[in-house]
Amino acid sequence: MFSRAAVVASCVGFILIGALQALYGPSIPAFRDEYGLSPSTAGLGLSAHFVGGVAGVLVFDRLFGRLVGRDGPAAGIGNRKLLGGSYLLMAVGAAGFALAPTWPAALAMALVAGLGFGGIDYGLNQLFAVGFGRRSTAMLNILNAHFGIGAILGPALIGLVGAEHYTAVFLGFAVLTLPLLLCLAGVRDEAPPRTDEAAEADGVDARRARARSRSLATVLGAFVLLYVLHVGIEAGVGGWEPTHLETVGYGATAAASATSVYWLMMTVGRFLVAPLALRWPARSIIVVSCAGMTACLLLAAVPALAPYAYAGVGLFIAPIFPTGLPWLNDAAPRARRAGALVIAASMVGGVAAGPALGKAIELSGIRSVPLILAAVSAICLATTGWLIRATATRPADTDPRSAATAGRPPLDDRVGEKP
Repeated sequence: MFSRAAVVASCVGFILIGALQALYGPSIPAFRDEYGLSPSTAGLGLSAHFVGGVAGVLVFDRLFGRLVGRDGPAAGIGNRKLLGGSYLLMAVGAAGFALAPTWPAALAMALVAGLGFGGIDYGLNQLFAVGFGRRSTAMLNILNAHFGIGAILGPALIGLVGAEHYTAVFLGFAVLTLPLLLCLAGVRDEAPPRTDEAAEADGVDARRARARSRSLATVLGAFVLLYVLHVGIEAGVGGWEPTHLETVGYGATAAASATSVYWLMMTVGRFLVAPLALRWPARSIIVVSCAGMTACLLLAAVPALAPYAYAGVGLFIAPIFPTGLPWLNDAAPRARRAGALVIAASMVGGVAAGPALGKAIELSGIRSVPLILAAVSAICLATTGWLIRATATRPADTDPRSAATAGRPPLDDRVGEKP
């Protein structure tokens, strides 16, 4: 579904959305000085961006469903125009945020930028999940690794030029987004073809269809839970690692450096897992990731090991988001909106993690941060184990006429059946 130029442009696009998300935090001192804001009010910039991101995912998915049919594009409108519109929204929102005369206007522009952000995030993740065949998991990890590169470069750029010059940075970001529009010709407009199994499933009787729908809803709920919780852990470590390390005796500089290493390891982990994804199924990668993440969070409760353990968390958590999407598409080929649901849920998880973890810390103390997160990670591990069992294949379910599909019947015909 992509030319080489479009793949490169998509990776650049993910660098830009990673940088945009990371620009708000380091710019808060400048927001406060320019608009006379309290810390909590200044933090609404990122919140508006995330609200726009969730809306962007849902709007992109809704428009895609209307403009692109299951068997091809309607009236020639499809992926290219939807992605192009998302890039334009992000560029206009970033420029408007930089030039806004008042804080309410700036928040409105952050919401517009978030709409574009959400459309790009969902659109490219979904297209990569279905557009590269057996290489989709590897390509998704590479794509999302570039998001991490942007998340590292954004704050570094603000630190280099100074927070007081954030307007120039946001304007430069908007300008850099526009050339990506020229590379959209390499993105195919047609929707992915339906699988043979999904087509054959149209003939099942109503009773079996209702049972399949109930089972599929349960599995989709498990995927949503996995995404909400693991993104909550990701945001929780990034937000509370410095405070926890300082509490157990590390200096502020060492704590900040360790947190930077955590984010760096997330990026490195996605590049490292790409070749492994060509040999190992997504479910195996995710269960190992959840187990490693849980072990590292438990080790982070030991002060002497904490900085290294948090780096390990970054390494193990890295593949979960991109690797889960191909597994979801393979497990539920008929649930077209599943990808939008889990990506939107992941953004909600990132927003909800702060207040939820803060309340838990109020009750148990800062030293309990890694243990609280380890408990959440253990739920991720248990959910992954349940998903593996729920999507397991029975030998009798495979189609002996096709080696290519052997062992991979659609989940909606087998979830809930006893082995």
